[in-house]
Amino acid sequence: MKPTTLSLALLMATTALAAPMSVMAQDATATTQSDVVPEVTDSAEEPITEVTVKGKFVPNSMRRTAEVTAIMTSEDLKRTGDDSAATALTRVTGLSLVEGRFVYVRGLGERYSSALLNGSPLPSPEPLQRVVPLDLFPSSILSRLSVQKTHSAELWAEFGGGVVDLKTVTTPAEPFLSLSLSTGGNTETTGQHAFTHYGSDSDGLGFDDGTRKLPLRLRQAIATGKQVTQGNFTDLELQKIGQDFVNAPLNLIQETDTLPANFSFNVVGGRSFDVATGELGVIGLVDFSNSWKVRNGIQQTAVNDLDKLAVYDDYEYETSENNVSLNGLFGLGYRMDKHSVQWTNLFIRNTTKRTQVREGSDGANGDERRREQTGWYERQLFSTQLNGTSDLTDKLSLNWRASYAQTERDVPYEKSITYGVGLEGRWYHDASRYRNRTDFSELNDKVKSAGASLDYDFSLGEGRDGTLTGGFDILENKRDSWTRQFSFLTPNNTLPTPVQYTRVDFLLSDFNISPDRLVLTEVTGGDGAAAYEGGLFVNAAFAKVDVEIIPLVRLAAGLRFESAKQRITAINLFTSGATPTPIQPLKEEYVLPSATVTWNFADDMQVRGGISKTIGRPQFRELAPQVYLDPEQDRLFVGNPYLTDTEITNFDARYEWYYDAGQYITAGLFYKDIEKPVEAVILDTGSGEGQQSYINAPKATLMGLEFDYKGEFDSPVEGAWFASKKWLVAANYTWTDSEVQAKSGDVVYTAANQGQPTPATNYIIDGSRLQGQSEHVANLQFGWNDVEAKSQATLLLTYVSERVSARGKPGYPDYIQEPGAMLDFTYRKGFDAFGQELNFGVEIRNLLGTEYEEYQERNGRVNINNYDIGQSVSVSLSTQF
Repeated sequence: MKPTTLSLALLMATTALAAPMSVMAQDATATTQSDVVPEVTDSAEEPITEVTVKGKFVPNSMRRTAEVTAIMTSEDLKRTGDDSAATALTRVTGLSLVEGRFVYVRGLGERYSSALLNGSPLPSPEPLQRVVPLDLFPSSILSRLSVQKTHSAELWAEFGGGVVDLKTVTTPAEPFLSLSLSTGGNTETTGQHAFTHYGSDSDGLGFDDGTRKLPLRLRQAIATGKQVTQGNFTDLELQKIGQDFVNAPLNLIQETDTLPANFSFNVVGGRSFDVATGELGVIGLVDFSNSWKVRNGIQQTAVNDLDKLAVYDDYEYETSENNVSLNGLFGLGYRMDKHSVQWTNLFIRNTTKRTQVREGSDGANGDERRREQTGWYERQLFSTQLNGTSDLTDKLSLNWRASYAQTERDVPYEKSITYGVGLEGRWYHDASRYRNRTDFSELNDKVKSAGASLDYDFSLGEGRDGTLTGGFDILENKRDSWTRQFSFLTPNNTLPTPVQYTRVDFLLSDFNISPDRLVLTEVTGGDGAAAYEGGLFVNAAFAKVDVEIIPLVRLAAGLRFESAKQRITAINLFTSGATPTPIQPLKEEYVLPSATVTWNFADDMQVRGGISKTIGRPQFRELAPQVYLDPEQDRLFVGNPYLTDTEITNFDARYEWYYDAGQYITAGLFYKDIEKPVEAVILDTGSGEGQQSYINAPKATLMGLEFDYKGEFDSPVEGAWFASKKWLVAANYTWTDSEVQAKSGDVVYTAANQGQPTPATNYIIDGSRLQGQSEHVANLQFGWNDVEAKSQATLLLTYVSERVSARGKPGYPDYIQEPGAMLDFTYRKGFDAFGQELNFGVEIRNLLGTEYEEYQERNGRVNINNYDIGQSVSVSLSTQF
């Protein structure tokens, strides 16, 4: 991208201004200075007895930004009852949820959006994404969610669909203490059949008691820098290392028909104190939950059969997950006349204990197989932030922030063992044709960031004012990841037949781990395939002006300069072997213009138009050549070090009518021109499954329209029950269309072809949709609020149409995911008991019984992954002192 793109932004801004300026010129004789009243702040010193307003009646939450923005307040979060930021954001226009963790904005994947915590960027504990999964953030820690859909200069350049800013609860004006308890279940899970494994004594609290610690002898062997195999270690050494592995608690799978109900509790409190010449506030929060999820589903892979698809692999599986979450927040805030500072510390820990049994036919080998898997996945995030503001003069103010955040993902003893059908239909494992694996992996991701800006307020006279802003941002994001993989193999197929039919804890017992039966062998990939380090370093400066250039017309325009370096270094874990091929770092500098014009042409109406240039960067895992098995999708992934940045030109227009307090109608259009979008593809590895990787498609476009409505009205029905009801109707709809272009002569660069040009049409069908883009996304809320009866009820309907989850391997159709419609119901009721006001809540999720569906289709359907979600019910009780 060249700095000359500024001329494009200025041209569009001038064009957008032409219409309102001509109207204002025609109406200039009718507009006087008395018609326009400056904005009145909440701290106005003089009483106002009469105000005449023309074209200024727009709610404060929208007046504070010149951009297209959607906001969910704490009241909205309470009404929907969503337990995490991820699910809450599905209620926002144009947003959809993928894998229950990542938010897609306007059909663009998570790589095109960013998440901030109180304005600061966050690291991710996910191997496949740099953006933090939003299911980590419980709604209890949040005071507000905002989604900005048009770019402005003070935001990071990585912006495609939008930026999500999570605002945590802050120090209170009044002291309070709130307690909440809840329990619930799911029709597919609670009290139903499930496979589980023991693990350790403290698993129910989300912490391992040391059972899964990397064995001492294995740590010592790894420290030598040698691959743990014969030739590097003696038979006796390998035997002792193998016997150190934990066996029965992690290998032996058990069955149960009585999975317990889900449980959670939340405690939050705070107060303020007068200290010196200011006010010191403190707030603390602890949140704990323990929940279960069972999936009974189908996994298939496809093979071409003349003009249709046929099933290649065909499996049925049952997976159980025990998810334990422990979260804490501690904040301090200090305010005085012209200065304020807030210190926020957030700790989030989520563990998943996973057990899966899969049985079915294997296409490559033509036999029946059973696979048992167990795993323990720890995800942890810690963030500490300092934010401050200072009024330096009446017109000059300083805003600053500094943040450090770290995420960790630790997966010890990720186990897998495959069986075949033997004598009398019994399952057996020979450690030769049917393999076993024990993996250990860790990921650490750290982000340091800081920024500051100066705001200068000025006046143009006639009630028109503006703000000139200049500032800088710096970011340092470092990540390291490694995986060690081991198998117990039998030399020359010498495992005795009776042993092959024994239970897994007997099969892998110390007695059978010996040089003539089962030998521990490290199968970790060498030459940088199993470990990497990544870094992203960004320095940015920006300038922006936000001014009412003529009466009722506001211009927010700016420039952002970013200089960034992104690197990936593949690491050879062994002292022997080839040095990994260096991966060329991505070094880019961008000058990114943005402009948004707002015309407040009526008392309660306005229109906006915006244009901006932004970028998208490949994520670390998408660049790393390491092969990774994602247990969530049960799919192999491999990175592509030849990916480059994506460049995006954004156009937006929106009409807004705020016809009453908290009520509105908006309608908008958007268009995006995307150069080199990153798309997920399935590589043909010669087997049915293949591997998922990534490429830069040549080009894509995306366009759409949005509609959003929120209205409240008195009950149209008379009667005692209806009289006090205030009814709510909220609806939004987004239509999106996209097109990926791959013409004859266009090329892509893949790791499989070692960075040599490959015809783009091998992987992309010209005119196909962008990966992750749904044509229709809609939400409907209908309910009532009764202040007198202290009750509230809401029906919430969300619909997301089908989308491409991954490109099919050459010659195959794309993977299609069909989210469908989800209908939820929430109810709240306040009452007095034991001299205390209590609040009772009920939430019912997925009333329509929608299933998860991912498939390929060509004159026949192959189910890639299908399972029942079930209906969930939870009840809660809370109080505030």
